[in-house]
Amino acid sequence: MELLRDWFKRSFSDPQVVILGVVLLVFFAVIVGLGAWLAPMFASIVIAYLLEAMVSRLQKLGMPRLLAVIIVFLLFLTALFFLLFGLVPIVSRQLSQLVQQFPSYIAQGQVLLKQLPESYPDLISAEQVELIIAQLGQEMATLGQQLLGWSLASVASVIGLVVYLVLVPVLVFFLLKDKELIVGWITDRMPKDRSLVNRVWVESELQIANYVRGKTVEIVIVGSVTYVTFMVLGLDYAALLATLVGFSVLVPYIGAAVATIPIALVAFFQFGWGWDFGQVMIAYAIIQALDGNLLVPLLFSEVVNLHPVAIILAILVFGGLWGFWGIFFAIPLATFIKAVMNAWPKKEEPEPAPEAGFR
Repeated sequence: MELLRDWFKRSFSDPQVVILGVVLLVFFAVIVGLGAWLAPMFASIVIAYLLEAMVSRLQKLGMPRLLAVIIVFLLFLTALFFLLFGLVPIVSRQLSQLVQQFPSYIAQGQVLLKQLPESYPDLISAEQVELIIAQLGQEMATLGQQLLGWSLASVASVIGLVVYLVLVPVLVFFLLKDKELIVGWITDRMPKDRSLVNRVWVESELQIANYVRGKTVEIVIVGSVTYVTFMVLGLDYAALLATLVGFSVLVPYIGAAVATIPIALVAFFQFGWGWDFGQVMIAYAIIQALDGNLLVPLLFSEVVNLHPVAIILAILVFGGLWGFWGIFFAIPLATFIKAVMNAWPKKEEPEPAPEAGFR
């Protein structure tokens, strides 16, 4: 208790620390308490943050900010239109087709499982195979109930999507157009003596901006290259699997391994063991290797210096709290927390006493 009291007294005796603590408390209270209600606002801030780089580049070329905002906003609407009326219907249709193919895949899997005791009698018995098939049947029944529940709740999801489609573009436009006005309004209401807050922001802003923009570009490039590759190889559900691979880059160390499972299963049930199956897996391995060794170093000029354990922990914690957006911002939030810890006052070590000497 005495140790805690000393730490509290030492840390919060500095007004800068108090200001930083209040800002962090308000920030996380708003996110945790009002996150569900303000989700369109948060999404709009993220999109505006991504588009601001394009607006700034056009301004550097001598273009007025309003004109630059209008051009970038029209490009954003074009991309949104393509996403809603081009990619989403294809992915939805392929997902529906994949669900319809589940019984066929399960039947093929059962045939293969029943052949295992004949091929490897020392490793697995017929009773074990029957037990595995029964467990898979239970899991498929549970999955079917979940899909039914999801379809019944889709009406509410459609209403929420319509709200997003109306509010988010409007908010993005005004966030870009009135950026200086909004930032100035927030700055004027913060304490003037906020050097510690500025230090945290300067330390984390570059890495966060680099990560968010770079990760968005990485998703688009990896997903597009994967889609073209799977189409050339004739793999079924190419758009659906490419979308999965694109978003898998959000989860370092784990996402690529998880995405490998459905790709391998679809390729196996479509081609069987053979050269076509090998081509798909080799091509996927090459894409992952190029992503990790070429694309990531090229996009992320500022390396996020976090231990892999810290990254995985951040993904688990923030992903559990906020779902997709929590996973997307897990590493930036972990970087921000690290910047706060680096800026937080540390205990001053007493200076060593001068050694006695002869005069």
